[in-house]
Amino acid sequence: MNPFILAAILVAPLATTVAFARRLDARHLRRLVASTLAGTFVIGLGVIALTVSGADAQSTTPVVAAAQTDPGAPETTTSNPIDTGAAFIGAAIAVAASAIGAGIAVAYTGSAALATVSEQPELFGRAMVVVGLAEGVAIYGLIVAVLILGNV
Repeated sequence: MNPFILAAILVAPLATTVAFARRLDARHLRRLVASTLAGTFVIGLGVIALTVSGADAQSTTPVVAAAQTDPGAPETTTSNPIDTGAAFIGAAIAVAASAIGAGIAVAYTGSAALATVSEQPELFGRAMVVVGLAEGVAIYGLIVAVLILGNV
């Protein structure tokens, strides 16, 4: 499936959320954003499932190249394109989830650190260490994505 079509399908619910966001109070806005993100996630999984199930049978079997040309050569296989796509999706989910988690953690720890430093400026170093630890969650997600893509 064309990535631009997939992006348009996934962005459409988010664009409608932005249109309605100005008229809602905070509680209803949170519900709308949560339901929109859940709906976008379900639509994305459905598109991925349709793409994977629509793949032809030849692309799911590994190709043995060296055994056909030279009987004494060791067998080499190419990677499965569906497995490659799943690896990219897994890496993207690892990065996205860790970045969202790190953003939430930095928001809470950053505001608490700012409040602490405004009252006691000598605690600046300790406060920044806590914010840095929260930011490290995103780095762990990047490391997991590199490890996943290193095996593709």
